[in-house]
Amino acid sequence: MTHSDELLSPAAFEAAFRTIGAERYHSHHPFHHLLHTGKLNKGQVQAWALNRYVYQAHIPLKDAGLMSRAHDPVLRREWIHRLTDHDGDEAGDEGGIARWLRLTDALGLARDDVTSMRLAHPGTIFAVEAYVRFVRERSLIEAVASSLTELFAPTIIADRVSGMLANYAFISREALAYFGKRMTQAPRDSTFALKWVIAHCRTRAEQELALDALRFKCGVLWSQLDALYIAYVAPGIIPPGAFRPDAA
Repeated sequence: MTHSDELLSPAAFEAAFRTIGAERYHSHHPFHHLLHTGKLNKGQVQAWALNRYVYQAHIPLKDAGLMSRAHDPVLRREWIHRLTDHDGDEAGDEGGIARWLRLTDALGLARDDVTSMRLAHPGTIFAVEAYVRFVRERSLIEAVASSLTELFAPTIIADRVSGMLANYAFISREALAYFGKRMTQAPRDSTFALKWVIAHCRTRAEQELALDALRFKCGVLWSQLDALYIAYVAPGIIPPGAFRPDAA
């Protein structure tokens, strides 16, 4: 990628992030269109939920890795909310991982099959672990910027909830409780992360690293759906050891 050395203005920098989302966010993936419009059968929805658990379970590991490298107490204080959002807290919030398990329970999946991750598609495992490594090993600017897919989450969540409730008799609003919380958590988190990245990118090179980090994260999400589509939609090549709906 070629670019000038001129620093993007805050408005232009933010616009560049939003352009990446408009072009690359996984809301455009054909698997999601099938999921949201009721074109998948129950086994295919089970496969999606079981594999997505791998991503959910690794998010606190990713966030803890980021915090362990952050010298800025403001960043640490803000980022710690993400851990409790997923893991729960002593005040009684069960956390996002537990809410995701409500969905897999409702779909008739055995808890151990989900939480052990032994039936996950290897493409899912590879993509998720690549994301955790990226956040642990790349610069803090890149690590924070990679979270900015949350800028685009509310729209896909709204479409997912309305579409799944309208099209799947085996899905209830209670089963989709995870997404209700994310409608407020994702905007809060992305607002802070966007402001932080804009403030801490002081050269055009750093801005380009941040933009590339978001492209990488969009690729992580997209590749997970590629794996599901190839295995469970077409051509239907399920890797050895991965979840098989007819065996659920």
